[in-house]
Amino acid sequence: MVALATFFKAQQSTGSIAIAGLAIGLETLSSAATAGLRGSLMDKWGQKWPLRVFVPAYAGMLIALNTSHTKTSILVFSFFLGLMAPPINLSIRPLWKSVVPAEFLRTAYAIDTAVISAASVLGPVIATTLALSQHPGSALAVCSFLLFLGGASLALTKVSSTWKPEAKVRGGIATFRNPAMLLLMLEGCFIGFGMGSFEIGVPAFATMEHVPHRTAWILGTMGVTNIIGGLLGGMVSKKASPLVAFQRTYLAWFLVSLPLAFTYPGWSMAFIAGCIGLSTGAVTVFYMEIMEAVRSKGSAIASLGWLWTVEGSFASLGAAVGGWIGNTSPRIALGVCTVCVGCGLTVLTVGRKRLSAANAIPTEEEDLNAMKENIDLHNIN
Repeated sequence: MVALATFFKAQQSTGSIAIAGLAIGLETLSSAATAGLRGSLMDKWGQKWPLRVFVPAYAGMLIALNTSHTKTSILVFSFFLGLMAPPINLSIRPLWKSVVPAEFLRTAYAIDTAVISAASVLGPVIATTLALSQHPGSALAVCSFLLFLGGASLALTKVSSTWKPEAKVRGGIATFRNPAMLLLMLEGCFIGFGMGSFEIGVPAFATMEHVPHRTAWILGTMGVTNIIGGLLGGMVSKKASPLVAFQRTYLAWFLVSLPLAFTYPGWSMAFIAGCIGLSTGAVTVFYMEIMEAVRSKGSAIASLGWLWTVEGSFASLGAAVGGWIGNTSPRIALGVCTVCVGCGLTVLTVGRKRLSAANAIPTEEEDLNAMKENIDLHNIN
């Protein structure tokens, strides 16, 4: 919701799709580049003060961005907005074990995932509708209010303020010395860049064709099928190893992405976006199970944070490049997404042996941890 609201704010204020793409790129870059640091901060100090500092700062920065009208101020506030991104996504995951009995954990994770996924569907619709209404400033204003309400509610709960970080494991392999994690980071470089270009290419194409409102239901369709894909992935996660299922669904993702550059912001783009959402929903489930199997022990929060730092940083670069390309040829921006998915598939195929630890049916604990991390991924800004 924040990304689309920022896009339309920048585009409407400057009249440039390239500047809008750059604004999202700066926001994503600064947020992603510090995600790992925020994870490490919480591992050391807990949740209380990080949330109480970052939540109001982020809400205030959204208001500042909303009141900006020049190219320079919009770009500056977009960059600082990312720096202030509160670590809500990294805060929620460890709390469930403290508030529900073990036998209800799977139910809690399923409900949480369903709520977050539903929000990911409604968010683009609400943001686009408000941004294109008679009061376009209401999009960022609503984002600020909802973020402050949710973040403050979490920060003031007893379970969050009293949460203790996970104990470190001595002698464990550092994340940046783990071959499997390095492979996932390399794959994340391509996927981040490609999806960054895609997320700019869609609204850019729709705006150039004078149908910007279609952005909402194209991305909404993708969000709905992403939920379905995640559910389907969860159904087969007990019947196949995460690595085998991951490669098969990844190949399906690449194949359905091939026609993307030839679509138009209408039923054809919505159909392909829906197919992509179905594939990525399943891919995410297996990806998290693989990460849980190969990550360094004692780094549950930091591992996801550093993976997002890499992927999110390249997503920001992809958004900036996609905005520049989309200003003249949005089809190329969409084509970049397909090429990057193909590159990611190649990286994982060549480096398959490094992920051998994930070539087994996941245990109950690994399944639960993967579901928790899937929640985190949907929560990341």
